[in-house]
Amino acid sequence: MKKPLEGLLRHAISAAIQGGALKSPSLPPLIFEIPKDASFGDLASTVALALARQERKPPLAIAEIIVRHIEDPEGILEGTQVAGPGYINFRLSSRFWQECLAEITRDDFGPAAFGGGAKVQVEFVSANPTGPLTVGHGRNAVLGDAIARLLEATGHRVTREYYFNNAGRQMTLLGESVKARYLELLGEPSDFPEGGYQGEYIGAIARTLYETHGAQVREEPAGGVFKQAAEAAIFDEIKRTLARMGIGFDVFFNEDSLYAGGQITAALAALRARGLAFDQEGAVWLRGEPLGLNKDRVLVKSSGEPAYRLPDIAYHEEKLGRGFAMIVDVLGADHIAEHEEVRAALQGLGLDVSLIRPVIYQFVTLTRGGVQVKMSTRRAEYVTVDELLDEVGSDAVRFFFLTRKADTHLEFDLDLAKQQSADNPVFYVQYGHARVCSLFREATKAGLTPAPAAASHLDSLTAPEEVAVIKRLAQYTDVVEDAARTLEPHRVVFYMIELASEFHRFYNRHRVITEDRGRTLARLYLAGAVAKVLRSALGLLGVCAPETM
Repeated sequence: MKKPLEGLLRHAISAAIQGGALKSPSLPPLIFEIPKDASFGDLASTVALALARQERKPPLAIAEIIVRHIEDPEGILEGTQVAGPGYINFRLSSRFWQECLAEITRDDFGPAAFGGGAKVQVEFVSANPTGPLTVGHGRNAVLGDAIARLLEATGHRVTREYYFNNAGRQMTLLGESVKARYLELLGEPSDFPEGGYQGEYIGAIARTLYETHGAQVREEPAGGVFKQAAEAAIFDEIKRTLARMGIGFDVFFNEDSLYAGGQITAALAALRARGLAFDQEGAVWLRGEPLGLNKDRVLVKSSGEPAYRLPDIAYHEEKLGRGFAMIVDVLGADHIAEHEEVRAALQGLGLDVSLIRPVIYQFVTLTRGGVQVKMSTRRAEYVTVDELLDEVGSDAVRFFFLTRKADTHLEFDLDLAKQQSADNPVFYVQYGHARVCSLFREATKAGLTPAPAAASHLDSLTAPEEVAVIKRLAQYTDVVEDAARTLEPHRVVFYMIELASEFHRFYNRHRVITEDRGRTLARLYLAGAVAKVLRSALGLLGVCAPETM
């Protein structure tokens, strides 16, 4: 929608420069906005305001110069107006909208492949194998996968990566929890570890060990067969849960490999060499002041165990060394400080941290009947992703997790997610697609074929509701491209809800199949474009586009 205007605007500014009316040596980014008030037109440009400092002229005067130099040989403009402090408002012609609609039926329709084949890594989920995925992990998983899909749709080569740690105190505690439950099955006394994992899955793992080995492993250390069995069982369950949502990974990266490969030792040595690490009270510290941090941070504890930020520094060094053009880290809000410390350390090592783009998400509150459902990962009071999938299904889970911007708290209404009504956004959008499919079945029975030939009748689509649908359809590729650039898949969700709303409004006010064959074909063509865009957008989010509901 914006690209033809970009061409007109660039040509006008270049002509003004060549004619001496403007003197700027370079053009700023051409940014277009959709005015909130439709009376101001279809699109507005702020380019005159951006040029004001270079030109040393009032933005209003610059805008008027640009407008005087606009040439529109293809007739895409109905009118152009200078307004406010220097906005250029554009009203697009009916011919332009018809061409936008016709474009949607083409095989190559879709967002621009601006990625150009660039290698991108998206690291997400990255939950350690200590228990089932909870709803917080679920939001991470859906967000990361949707970002990966958007980047693939815009021409990037994406590697999906899962980073985990199967060592450390939490894994020791996991092994101790399983052994305690195993000894209980043997009827022997056992002290359950303080802060141990108490979910039912721990008992299930212990029961499998008992059924497989009987009492033969009772003398084995908790960190041996018990931890290994727990890790394997939990990781298998995590992968099954992710598969239920259509999520898979190209790489599973184990933190242990950083120890085995010497990267952690090398990272610490590099920090020391630059004066960014020092010893104090038996521990090794990251020097905060030269890195812009408000205080020093522990890298290696006095016990000799590395703090979590040191392996993360080494891991990101390793990632940067793989030649990715961009690295996306999907992280919960509780990791903000840690991520800033890791970035600061990497920058201190002379690495290009601009390649690392964190996506920080807030946590999820589940409600049922207006009451919050409590969650706790170690006690048996949490809700797993599997339980959520069992209750509302994968489509609702994925869609609802993306209905808010990542850095906004998400309240997941379980009752709403199961409703088959217009109040449920995923039902509302999917019903739009199913409604078009139903229309096509009805048209086929009537001997009508909604084919590209109907494009010759598109000039009959003049009702306000028809025009509103066309204008919304024309925004699709821009929305997807913007969502990919900003790593914000919620933009696609908002767009789909708006498109579905426009389509349902049109459908409820106008009969599609009428005695007027030309108008009928045009409206079927419009409906087909809606279905194609909804199907594409839902696919970007990993949500189904049903043909019947």
